[in-house]
Amino acid sequence: MNPRSYLLESFLVAVKAADPAHIVPQYLPIPPKGRTLVVGAGKAAAAMALAVENAWPPSAQLNGLVVTRYGHKLPTLKIKVIEAGHPIPDKNGEQASREILAAVKMLKSDDLLLCLFSGGGSGLLPLPVDGISLQELREVTHQLLWCGARIQEINTVRKHLSSIQGGRLAAACKAPILALIISDVTGDEATHIASGPCSPDPTTFSDALAVLDHYNLNVPSTVRKILHTGKVYAANETPKPGSIIFSRVENKVIASAYQSLLASANYFQELNIATLILGDTVTGESREIAKSYAALAREIHLHPKLLKAPIALLSGGETTVTIKGNGRGGRNSEFLLSLLIELASLKEIYALACDTDGLDGTENNAGALISPDSLIRAKQLGLNAASFLTNNDAYTFFKQLNDLVITGPTYTNVNDYRAILIL
Repeated sequence: MNPRSYLLESFLVAVKAADPAHIVPQYLPIPPKGRTLVVGAGKAAAAMALAVENAWPPSAQLNGLVVTRYGHKLPTLKIKVIEAGHPIPDKNGEQASREILAAVKMLKSDDLLLCLFSGGGSGLLPLPVDGISLQELREVTHQLLWCGARIQEINTVRKHLSSIQGGRLAAACKAPILALIISDVTGDEATHIASGPCSPDPTTFSDALAVLDHYNLNVPSTVRKILHTGKVYAANETPKPGSIIFSRVENKVIASAYQSLLASANYFQELNIATLILGDTVTGESREIAKSYAALAREIHLHPKLLKAPIALLSGGETTVTIKGNGRGGRNSEFLLSLLIELASLKEIYALACDTDGLDGTENNAGALISPDSLIRAKQLGLNAASFLTNNDAYTFFKQLNDLVITGPTYTNVNDYRAILIL
């Protein structure tokens, strides 16, 4: 097996460690006296719903509705699956959100609300508050995604424009709630995953306005009016920590980036390759993070002291990309292109960066791979790596090198997976 194969296999190990089919059944509760309603949203929602169906006692009542990204549907029998737009919300997502909220409001105290949330849930549960339209919410979402804001900042705004997120789903429910969550955000805080439909929200209207101001966003006037009114009159705030609403709610994170990194570390160690986990909470501009990682890899390669090759440097988290060009590519491919430029064909260093949901940004690839000969091959094809990076066009660069990693939907999501292999 060559180094590229090691990296690809390590990524598949990381994905498998977050597979809902294996994880969800471990956390299912005893069925209640009444009925169990399953609702959920995210890229893993259909897989989580299927896992619930397969493990649920046949004699116990079970039905529900989950919403997932287009192309992520699975054949469930009792739990309806609706596909919708992501990351920009659409009418399918809005209709699914309305159905979910209506069904939750019908539950009684002896029923159970079983929620299944994963990465992507924020965009898939677009139920705007009164006063703004779906189109206006789409515009705000687009600007937030393209300005380089962190996911926590994006969700702070979305929660205050939503009738279902930021703890509002829990507020609408009379039954006990168990939310099973696959985390795709740094820190694994339930309030930030799918924008926390059943979680206390510590942020405020003031915080949401501050995000818009910080990034100088030109959002629709109706959106600013909603946020400003909420701030001035302290009206319609999201439920806060300590609210009695959450006395009957349990939010449980059942899979995370760190668990996947540990699984990959074990894989490398079985190959007698040392590992160093650099963290599962890495944030910041993709191309800038890559420069720091390149410096560490170069130091280990050229001046081994405490850390000696062969070694795999592993990390997770969610970097960002500030779009300035008109190219194609997600944060993982941009990270790799920047890393490649910084390493400058340094021998015996390979790397992979992929999104564990199988989709890097809005493209069809999970990420990409680089090898010591990547820049040489690029020059032979007349490709200028720096120009592609400037244009945010890492996807095209790696496609021409035939170095894209394409897996299709993985039906889970614990965010980015990066591995730098130094031989």
